[in-house]
Amino acid sequence: MREFSRTDRVAQQIQKEVAVILQREIKDPRLGMVTVSAVEVSRDLSYAKVFITVFNTEDENKAKESAKILNEATGYIRSLLGKRIRARIMPELKFVVDNSLMEGMRISNLVDSVIREDNAKHVDDETDSEEGTKD
Repeated sequence: MREFSRTDRVAQQIQKEVAVILQREIKDPRLGMVTVSAVEVSRDLSYAKVFITVFNTEDENKAKESAKILNEATGYIRSLLGKRIRARIMPELKFVVDNSLMEGMRISNLVDSVIREDNAKHVDDETDSEEGTKD
């Protein structure tokens, strides 16, 4: 069994704390419902990429706007993070939109609609074949 590396532990801690900070501390009405889906920390712990998912929006620009707002507030978020995490080095934060969850939901919805259409066609085919045998 592989032990978690230091960067993995730091990334997990940052993910947890940034999620709480976004939920409780950041009161920007322009932000949608934002969650932290993942964090990648560089080997030297100087940079952290924070992947966010923005819910309740089909508009990709809205998600990018949320990332822009968070990147502008990165100094404030880092200072709050510094109070919560005891670390010598507090990584520079970069917020990035993570479309994987929304893309997965979109694909799932597409598959569901194709299945519904396919089932509807089969019902129509059965109705047509039953009508044909009555003659």
